[in-house]
Amino acid sequence: MNTDLPAGYEISTDIARLDLPLIHQWLSQDAYWAVGRPREKQDIAISCSLNFGLYNSASGAQLGYARVVTDRATFAWLCDVYIAPEARGKGLGTALAAAVRDHLSPYGLRRILLATADAHTVYAKVGFASLKKPEKWMTYGEQ
Repeated sequence: MNTDLPAGYEISTDIARLDLPLIHQWLSQDAYWAVGRPREKQDIAISCSLNFGLYNSASGAQLGYARVVTDRATFAWLCDVYIAPEARGKGLGTALAAAVRDHLSPYGLRRILLATADAHTVYAKVGFASLKKPEKWMTYGEQ
């Protein structure tokens, strides 16, 4: 996957490379949207999604993660995007979001959605924007 990724890092969609315990730790303990998520739920979410791991090229250590729920035809939802605290500030979140966007591009999706409370500028750098007509959207469940 060739995105504007800083030297020394790589992104892969190989689910076998994912460090599942580490991803669960990150999300269930540090990600405001997933705090307390049970490991079983996280594993099911991963197995039913398109996953992106961000790795240190030299050591192979996982430093980031993103998950996409998609039908690969009309719609995708980008979620669970996380960069390890020690790897932040290097443009890796932007590069990961760009890699997801680029990977999904050949599907010709009508839209890719995401929700964020604090990373709007990261996603705006790769083309995401606020909903033009949020009054058209509805949700069921927790808000």
